[in-house]
Order: sequence, then C-alpha cells, then structure tokens
Amino acid sequence: MIAPIDVRNPRTGEVDYRIQPPTPDELAETVAGMRTAQRDWWELGVSGRAAILRAWVQSVAANPAPLLDALAQDTGRLRIARTELFALPGMVDSWAGAAARLLDEGSERDSVNPGFGIRDQFVPHAVVGIISPWNFPLLLSMVDSIPALMAGCAVLIKPSEVTPRFAAPLTASIAAYPELAKIFKLVNGDGRTGALVIDHVDAIAFTGSVKTGRIVAEACAKRFIPVFLELGGKDPCVVLPSADVEAAARVALRASIQATGQACQSLERIYVPADMAEAFVANLVEKAEAVELNYPDIAEGHIGPLIFARQAEIIQEHLQDAVAKGARILTGGEIETHGGGAWIRPTVIVDVDHSMKVMREETFGPVMPVMTYKTIDEAVRLANDTDYGLSAAVIGSDPTECEAVARQLNAGAVGINDGAVTAEVPDAAHDAFGYSGLGACRSGDSGLMRYLRRKALVRQRGEARGADSLNERLAAAG
Repeated sequence: MIAPIDVRNPRTGEVDYRIQPPTPDELAETVAGMRTAQRDWWELGVSGRAAILRAWVQSVAANPAPLLDALAQDTGRLRIARTELFALPGMVDSWAGAAARLLDEGSERDSVNPGFGIRDQFVPHAVVGIISPWNFPLLLSMVDSIPALMAGCAVLIKPSEVTPRFAAPLTASIAAYPELAKIFKLVNGDGRTGALVIDHVDAIAFTGSVKTGRIVAEACAKRFIPVFLELGGKDPCVVLPSADVEAAARVALRASIQATGQACQSLERIYVPADMAEAFVANLVEKAEAVELNYPDIAEGHIGPLIFARQAEIIQEHLQDAVAKGARILTGGEIETHGGGAWIRPTVIVDVDHSMKVMREETFGPVMPVMTYKTIDEAVRLANDTDYGLSAAVIGSDPTECEAVARQLNAGAVGINDGAVTAEVPDAAHDAFGYSGLGACRSGDSGLMRYLRRKALVRQRGEARGADSLNERLAAAG
C-alpha cells in the first residue's frame, strides 16, 4: 500500500486532511475499465452526452454546498470558489453547441485529384488524463475535462495534492449518473501518481509549472501520446503615454492581484513612461493600500491567503533579491501570518530592472514591479525580454495605437485596455510563446478538436488502376 499524503489548510496552516494514492495495479484497473466504457459513451452521440452532462451540472448547481465547502477549504477563498462552481452549466452549454458543429463529419467532398472523394471521420482518444493545478482546482480541471467528455473521451483527473478536497464531493456528484461515472473519474496523489496516469492514458492535458511541464512532456514523448501544456507566465503590461493614469493603475492593480496573484495570466511586470511614472505609482499605491484581506471573514475583503506554503517562500525570495539589488518596496512586501495561514498584501515595488528575479521568474503573488521606459521601442523590447509568452496587456487612449504595440509583443494573447482577461474569453484561440505552453490550446475550437484524431476516408469513384499503370506513369514522367 502506498503511504497517504497529508494536506495543509491554507487558512489555518494546519494539516487537517489526508488523501490515499492508488497502487499501480489499482490505477491500471481503473483506466482499463474506463477504456472499455468509453465505447458506449461515444455511441451516445453529441446529444446524448450533452444531456447527461447538463443533468449532472444542474444537479451540482442545485446542491452546491458540498463542493463549494470543499473548494473553500482547499483554496481559503469563497467568492472565487463560487465562480469556479457556477461556471459549469455555461461551460457545458458552450461545448455542447461547439461539439454539435465541430463533430458534423459532413458529406463526401471532391479531392483536388479528380476521381477521388474524401470524407472525414473523428476518432476520440479513448482515455484522456488531466493533471490539474492548485490555484483553481475545479475550474482548471473542468476547462479541460468538459470538452474532452463532449468529444467522446473518457477522462481521468489527477488533482493537485495541495488542493484535493474537492475531489470527493465531485466524485459523489458524478456517481448519480451511471453512464458518466464509468468514464469520468478522479484519482488522488502527487507527482508519482501523475506519472502513473501518463503511463496508461492516450493523451494528457497538464496545467502547471514549466519545470513539471517539461517532465510531463518528456514522459508523453516516450509513449508517443499527445500532450497539451498550459504553463507559467511573466506577463507584462505596457502603459502607453496616452493612457489615463487612474484607469491604467486600476487595471494594473486588479489584473495583478486577482486570486491573490495566483493565476498564470496575472500581470507580473508593469512598464510605464518615465515622465508619468510618479503619478502612476502614486495611484497604484493608493489603490493597493485600499485592498483588504479576506480575514478573518472568508466572505469579506478582496484577496485570500497563499494556497501553497512554498509559494510564500518564493515571493519573499524574489522581493529580498530585488531589494538587495536596489529596488524599493512602497507598500506591502511582507509575508504575514493570520490564523496560521500565509498572506501578503498587494505589493508595489520600484527601481527594478531585469537583473532581478522579480522581473525574470514567475512570482505568482500580488506583486507589482514598476519599471520606466523612454520610448515605445524600449517598452516592447523590455516586455519581450523574457523566457515566457503566455499573455500581456497594453493600456492607452487610442485602440489603434494599442493594437499596434500589441502586435509586437511575443505573447499568445494580449489584452487591450484590460489585463488578465484571457480566461474570461474562452473563444479567443491562441498559442503560447516561449516556455508558456506546448500543443493546441484549450481556447476556441481547438479546445475540443485536440482530443480527436482526424481520419480521411478516400474513395475511388472510378476504376482503380492496375499494375500496368506503373509503366504508363514512368513513361509520362520520362
């Protein structure tokens, strides 16, 4: 038997939960059963699968307390947990509509080579593994799982061992729908369990760090199975000279501290014109100091605790490195302990440069380093001076000017006059740049089509050639 794993509560700092990973044999048996049941799931068709998924999410929405309570304990926050849960019905409706459109194989079409007809066939990957992160435990499990289920795949989720409490009530809700329960399962564990999942499934969707993503990608490559990676970011925000200072500070603050900065699309670098830096920073500091922790009442305030204890150490390390190299912290900047949990208030830091970790490595906290520039070309160069390329933001009064700058940024999605909004626009298909991801993205039509293999059925409409045709072709070529 594999040893159980203790789980820390982010609001109290105490270990108050325990999970039991499966043995290799148990996991292999689970996947084998899912693989067999997947055939019946595919035979239900789009409408059949959509009906079951709709009934399931409606039942979750009608009795949200078990899942909501578990999510709140996992993450230490309530409002975002509600957002994660109540996004499910809309997500299912959206992918059901997309599946009806995308899985229509259509009629036979003419080939460019006369005499042949072509038809498409879509074949789902039988079992898809989802390895999900701790920052949005339910949402980032479902955003990959639901399109895979609509595509006709069986889905096995391995949640983060940091936030696994939601798995039990989610599994209980699925159990009420036998067809779904056979092909939609969750399995607890750490990286060792994740490695076992990769060994048995037919495709992997992973969300997490670049370091772990590289390990996942290498393991999938050895098995020749597709892998879709959504990794980290060091997202820049370029404030143009034409921007309204107050509006720019408002956007930069919200996009940097949402979910306590524990989101891959959070802004982590801010570039402002040198001659407006003083006014911008003053606005940013004023707004940052008005933000309240949601402590002691989880239902009040703006930002929650740091979910993962190690993240507090990383944030502190980045800030100490910056200060040692000449940066100044104007507000925030200290890891605080309240009720046993680790917290940090919105932190504005100036006099930064690209020698500092806070400008190079993913901080994953509500930290706003502000750096000045003299020309737009310099701002673009600084924004692109990174190993990452997940998303970015440009703020200015002229949308045309903003778009011109956005087109020069090496990022998969760029918000214009807003920041950290890619998660709110799921139909904005984009590719990651740099180390921020690999493979077809979860946004747009590719979010479903990546779980399918496309087969071409090529029909000879006339009489097939015989061996004599080989000589005829050689003569024609000569």
